[in-house]
Amino acid sequence: MGSIPLLFLLIVSLFTSDVDAEEINVAVASNFTAPMKSIAAAFENRTGHKVKLSFGASGKFYAQIRYGAPFQVFFSADQAKPKQLEDDNLIVPGSRFTYAVGALALWSAQPNFINNDASTLKSKDVRKIALANPKLAPYGAAAIEVLTHLDLHESTKGKWVKGENIAQTYQFISTHNAELGFVSLSQILREGKLLNGSVWIIPTALYSPIKQDAVLLQKGKDSEAAQNLLNFMRSEDAIKIIASFGYAPSTHALTTKAAQ
Repeated sequence: MGSIPLLFLLIVSLFTSDVDAEEINVAVASNFTAPMKSIAAAFENRTGHKVKLSFGASGKFYAQIRYGAPFQVFFSADQAKPKQLEDDNLIVPGSRFTYAVGALALWSAQPNFINNDASTLKSKDVRKIALANPKLAPYGAAAIEVLTHLDLHESTKGKWVKGENIAQTYQFISTHNAELGFVSLSQILREGKLLNGSVWIIPTALYSPIKQDAVLLQKGKDSEAAQNLLNFMRSEDAIKIIASFGYAPSTHALTTKAAQ
């Protein structure tokens, strides 16, 4: 008989867990696709909540959120769009923070095509250079900065192929529709190793820091799961995942980690 109360408590616990579990809608910048999938899986395993991920250009998400899209959390590829949403009173006050600092790479799907420097950009063998639309994607804006710093803006402009976001830019290169192009380091790196092709990891001095901010949107203000996801982003587990994809840890993450 003594086992009955224990069994009853176990059933109640499981039922309560199911009741408390939520599904949240999360908008994520394309460059953060791979790490966010890993983070979401770890978060779901730990909490029982479900995370519905949507990936795309930060600029498009910004517009959709302003027009009432049902997202509760937004992981942008920059700081400007979350700040604008904050100014528009569309986020929960005090929720904006930097979750990662991105890195830009010049990548080709062809082995030994890039000589670990900018020289390949001047090659006559290069007919198309892929980059994300700088009006929508921060990584595209960073690519323009690099080309300007290298005095290659005008000489390469006729070769540009613009992707709607960094994911489409990657596709242009991976399918050989462009010989090379500018991508997020996270798209081509795993545990510090290049997955394929050849790369020049662009010195950060050539472009402004790509600080990526996350926000809790007003539609998520009453969601415990949405708040917990943002808290999880500051955890040791999430920080390790983020770093494994080539992102630099944010100052905020380091500060929070040290305080724990």
